[in-house]
Amino acid sequence: MSSPSVPLSPPSHPDSAPLPASLVLLMATGTSLAVASIYYSQPLLGQLGESLHASTGTIGLVPTLTQLGYALGILLLAPLGDRHDRRNLITLKAAGLALALLACGLAPGVGLLLAASLVVGVTATMAQDIVPAAAALAPEALRGRTVGTVMTGLLLGILLSRVASGLVAQQFGWRAVYGLAAVGVAAIGVASWRGLPHLAPTTTLGYGALMRSLAQLWQRHPALRRAAWAQGLLSVGFSAFWSTLAVMLFQRYQMGSATAGAFGLAGAAGALAAPLAGRLADRRSPGWVTRLGTGLTALSFAAMALELWLPTPAWLPLLVLATIGFDFGVQATLVAHQTLIYSLEPAARSRLNAVLLTAMFIGMAAGSALGSQALAHGGWLAVVALATLAAAAAWGVRMATPVGRH
Repeated sequence: MSSPSVPLSPPSHPDSAPLPASLVLLMATGTSLAVASIYYSQPLLGQLGESLHASTGTIGLVPTLTQLGYALGILLLAPLGDRHDRRNLITLKAAGLALALLACGLAPGVGLLLAASLVVGVTATMAQDIVPAAAALAPEALRGRTVGTVMTGLLLGILLSRVASGLVAQQFGWRAVYGLAAVGVAAIGVASWRGLPHLAPTTTLGYGALMRSLAQLWQRHPALRRAAWAQGLLSVGFSAFWSTLAVMLFQRYQMGSATAGAFGLAGAAGALAAPLAGRLADRRSPGWVTRLGTGLTALSFAAMALELWLPTPAWLPLLVLATIGFDFGVQATLVAHQTLIYSLEPAARSRLNAVLLTAMFIGMAAGSALGSQALAHGGWLAVVALATLAAAAAWGVRMATPVGRH
């Protein structure tokens, strides 16, 4: 029998004054660089396949393994933040992430690239250690504002990663993207080791007991299961699109990685969705927002099928608008789902979030694999059909749950 959890004293701020701006900036930058590592490869897939002489299906495994690694890292490593000093975890993961990115940039063939991509995903979960560290360090009265600032860094990492990756690859090649990313992560690792204070563990619960508690939460809360299924299904479509966009634009329109990366600017919708979805969840209900978000996502993906009837000059602007629409829908639904599950069991919020994010990134990994196969065997419209069906299934999950109830 495992020993019971013994709460320890959390680190406390000496007064109600805000954390130093330099410390908040350090944490926001750390989350940004960590999460960006997951998405660098997506605008590069056309270049990667050509450079390493890999098929569309094989090169599509790069984002698949990265996202699968992230899901595994969240599931297996995120609970350790309650048991060990997060400062040590952050710096160790930063070192591992920098080495994995460097291995990607130096990979002579697709085999090493795939292996290193899996490690990139696992170690990029340092972002999920930084956010709770910010919550622990901030004074209670300013905790929301502090965590919000750090989360803005995470959203900007998602937004800017594809744009920066595409532009750098267009000018200097895809290996330069990974090299520069490795340098950036190494620098933030050193800065974190020097700048972050020690964070005392909050429990003595053993690793096995921590992991078992995740399954217990899953069994105990039907609302958590519904949220995980719906967000995972949305992630299938989300990832299928982003994992195949660069290849489609390269093959059909001879557009380079810079153009594919520029589509990442549509991710600005995600940054706008977060505060708006939170306000809507407060005014209406989280369940109402999940219906709205999943429905918008399904309609946005379905609109891409108008390629069958529209000429290219008209369809490409529609593709941009649809990208903004589904990105907004996915991010709004995620914020609403987090709001919903945090109310289930306040003492287990980090583990509830770990379960939700694990489901989300399993969906992303599945979307990358299925999307690349759909593109290889059925063309772009097969990818659109896959994304639309996955989002419609997520909408069905949410519609089956009465609004206002868990």
